[in-house]
Amino acid sequence: MSRAGIYYWKCDRPAAFHGTQEHREPDAAMAGQLREAIAARFPSARIEIAPALSQGNHLTWNVDLDGARCFARVEHGPEGDDHLELESALMARVAGTGVPVPAILAVDASRRSVPFAWQLMERISYPDLNHWHKSGALQVDAISSEIGTAVARWQSIQPLSFGPFATPEKCYHANYADYFFLRLTEHLDFLVKREVLKPAHVDTITTVINDHKDLLSLASPCLVHKDLALWNILGGPDHIAAFIDFDDAIGGDPMDDFSLLACFHDAHFLQGALRGYEKIRPLPDDYLRRLWLHLLRNMIVKAVIRTGAGYFDRDDSFFLIGSG
Repeated sequence: MSRAGIYYWKCDRPAAFHGTQEHREPDAAMAGQLREAIAARFPSARIEIAPALSQGNHLTWNVDLDGARCFARVEHGPEGDDHLELESALMARVAGTGVPVPAILAVDASRRSVPFAWQLMERISYPDLNHWHKSGALQVDAISSEIGTAVARWQSIQPLSFGPFATPEKCYHANYADYFFLRLTEHLDFLVKREVLKPAHVDTITTVINDHKDLLSLASPCLVHKDLALWNILGGPDHIAAFIDFDDAIGGDPMDDFSLLACFHDAHFLQGALRGYEKIRPLPDDYLRRLWLHLLRNMIVKAVIRTGAGYFDRDDSFFLIGSG
């Protein structure tokens, strides 16, 4: 389906918040179908498959493919979304910039042989960095700098337009402001209805954004991960092994990914990331104003997701909830 009218998939998809519920072990019949689909792609391989029980919005399995450790993701929403194929192509482009990502071994979003889209990738033998952060072991200075350097590298990818990707080279919107304002009114209305915001808050937010909309006049976009957070980075406490989950990537503003980090981390973490970025490319003009403007937009959409999906009702066993 087209993502032309989508600001952020998890909350704006027709089946809003699908896959954000607490995951139980996936259906055995689906596991059998996935195994058959992988076997058709690798007909001579010995295949073992077991649920991975990841807490993201995809169903996941660990796969042993002739002794090779692999990881499979399934998108089974009612929209028939084929975006896993596009994400796989984007990850190949990101790998070409020198940023470590898992190798994609197979992907099929056609739904011709099975009633879901699936993706098979290299399994990285590290936990996500949020594991180390929650345990207090994360080496913040080393990691934040390495994140910033990776962001600078993938920003060398410059799509032809803005917003969600329609092809590996082109996005849906000719104008960045059109994407930035997309569904903003609906997001704010949702938060008022759920009593997260009051109408007066919405008036203030709208005024602030309109007062700074000159910052949205981008001449050209760069690739933005759009879900940059420690749970989407694998590695040890002092190094990064791979960046994952590029399915929300857009063509956008170079400060947007830093604003995603700012949703969860303090000034010290952000300063380290910005220093890492400057090792590769200079910061843009008005970078702090742009970072803050995008932080406001991202905090709005993350509040929508967390409220709509019931994340605030969970305890710290859920990966998005900090220790305690």
